[in-house]
Amino acid sequence: KLAPRSKLTIKHTTRTARALVRDLHYRLDVNTLHRDEEATSLALNEIGRVSLRITQPLFVDDYGRNRLTGGFILVDEATNGTVGAGMIMDSR
Repeated sequence: KLAPRSKLTIKHTTRTARALVRDLHYRLDVNTLHRDEEATSLALNEIGRVSLRITQPLFVDDYGRNRLTGGFILVDEATNGTVGAGMIMDSR
């Protein structure tokens, strides 16, 4: 389960850093494309938009520009299990 204040490890290209889920903006219903802005977490196979705080700078691009530097994996520090995969949509 991915929720605000979750402490994770982010794997991006060859780099690994610690990450904190700063905010969950919405969960997307894949059947209706409705954005549930009241969602408090993302469960297995759910899609949503989150903001992360990373402990080290990462050199990123938007996913649409470069898939290699625009994607990442999130790993739970406690279990070492993958909890999410992401695409960078706004690298400002």
